[in-house]
Amino acid sequence: MKVAVVMGSDSDWKVMKAAKDIMTEFGVEVHAEVISAHRTPEDLEKFTSWAKKNNVKVIIAGAGGAAHLPGMLASYTTLPVIGVPVNVTAMNGLDALLSIVQMPKGIPVATVAIDNSTNAGLLALRILATNSPELDLKLVSYRQKLAEESRQKTQNLK
Repeated sequence: MKVAVVMGSDSDWKVMKAAKDIMTEFGVEVHAEVISAHRTPEDLEKFTSWAKKNNVKVIIAGAGGAAHLPGMLASYTTLPVIGVPVNVTAMNGLDALLSIVQMPKGIPVATVAIDNSTNAGLLALRILATNSPELDLKLVSYRQKLAEESRQKTQNLK
């Protein structure tokens, strides 16, 4: 197992599934789970121990509103944590973004754009690729594919 995708509620899956999908596309094993920082804090603590013992290398955590899940996970582990702010409130995810990005000194959480778990997955892949030349080559190929798709878009202007 390499990457865990966790979220505070199953309603976040509509956003977080994209992180799982991009990693699956690259052949990386993913563990997905609902863990609530507020409703099941004891499960959160157990999860971080489980993750270390089960070869998880990166945790991607999606959360909306107060968005404490990514930060709480980071406080229990030395594994890299990537926070995905999820748009679930009247503030359109800005509250979640600010909550995740404003971590206290010493407890880092990488943060991507609101609802952008694809970028969280790609960042996790880049972290994993630092120890995997094969994965690094796949990322280079992926970027080349994106560039070609971008160049082809000129055709849409005719």
